[in-house]
Amino acid sequence: MPSALPDGDPAPSSGRLPTSVLERIAADPFGIYVHVPFCRVRCGYCDFNTYALPELGESSGVQVGGYVDLVLRELDLAVDVLAAGDVPGVGGVAPAPPPVQTVFVGGGTPTLLPAADLARVVHGIRDRWGLAPDAEVTTEANPDTVTPDGMAHLAAAGFTRVSLGMQSAVPHVLATLDRTHEPAAVGQAVRAVREAGMAVSLDLIYGTPGETLEDWRRSLDAALALQPDHVSAYALVVEDGTRLAAQVRRGEVALTDDDDEAAKYELADSVLGAAGFGWYEVSNWSTSAATRCRHNIGYWAGGNWWGAGPGAHSHIGGVRWWNVKHPRAYAARLGSPGDPLGSPAAAREELTAEQRADERVLLGVRLVDGLPIADVPESGRREVAGLIAEGLIDGPAAVAERRLRLTLRGRLLADTVVRRLVD
Repeated sequence: MPSALPDGDPAPSSGRLPTSVLERIAADPFGIYVHVPFCRVRCGYCDFNTYALPELGESSGVQVGGYVDLVLRELDLAVDVLAAGDVPGVGGVAPAPPPVQTVFVGGGTPTLLPAADLARVVHGIRDRWGLAPDAEVTTEANPDTVTPDGMAHLAAAGFTRVSLGMQSAVPHVLATLDRTHEPAAVGQAVRAVREAGMAVSLDLIYGTPGETLEDWRRSLDAALALQPDHVSAYALVVEDGTRLAAQVRRGEVALTDDDDEAAKYELADSVLGAAGFGWYEVSNWSTSAATRCRHNIGYWAGGNWWGAGPGAHSHIGGVRWWNVKHPRAYAARLGSPGDPLGSPAAAREELTAEQRADERVLLGVRLVDGLPIADVPESGRREVAGLIAEGLIDGPAAVAERRLRLTLRGRLLADTVVRRLVD
């Protein structure tokens, strides 16, 4: 089942934000995330806020056909909130956000929605804020939900890239992950995306129980043969409450160990690097700076984004909030057309200066450009020499550029590096 939402402070039913938070919104990049919570089946490893269509049923009050209307209703709320701040009934207090620079439609399986509905999302964002001339507009997709006609429709609407959930090229690994597509479907999906003129990103998972190093090499080679622009490779995390966690607990499958995952990460970096891909975040590689995922970089850089949909998270100017999780509750919070807009936020928090500084280290150190040493708390700076000596931080960059950049070994132990820099 989906993971629990974090605790937080009560969120106002109006969704209002402090005007002081919004005063500088026009100066920072602004993105939109749209969560589509539908899947055909629920993968055994997944703890995202997703629901298999049979789980919802007719009684849920939320169906695929009417879902985009709910999202557009929340975007209407976003327009109102971002213009007015916390002064009830007063518009124009805060400057308007700039045109949207990135859009990311994630899930779930966004391409279970008709292409015309996904196009309505982009048109709705453009109508409310405008899209920057070079806007990056991404949708995730399962390979077996991709069609040439659908991709052509998305490209015409303004989508620029598609992130395909390949995960593996090995049938027994896909079966363990409960993935529904056949390996051949990935190539067919890539061709459809390419023919529509959009960029291709492939998502891979390593460390699945039963996956050998040879299996992982096979997946990497298969991904590169499709000539994507971008590759994400994530270590499998077995989350509590998932079907895979229950299988592990019963002894039906065995977890891989840290050494296995480290070997697979090193292999990924070597194989991708030899093919011309450069890492720019610990789990992400691209063919050039131009093909990096700008939307995700906005997250890692502490940017501003509004997340629409059940369970979606948002961040504006140091205030973070998250929506109620179930689609039925989400629809009820928004209200019906003609009713006053209500916020679907479950709770929120206003980050302290210390929290923001810690997050700057947590996220910034994972990027290829690294982190200025000046951004690290004074106690953490005393750890830098030791991290260099242990081969976790690049010494020349720290000395000559005063920036902390992870070595390959440092990427393997990124969480350890962060703890030592902020504790």
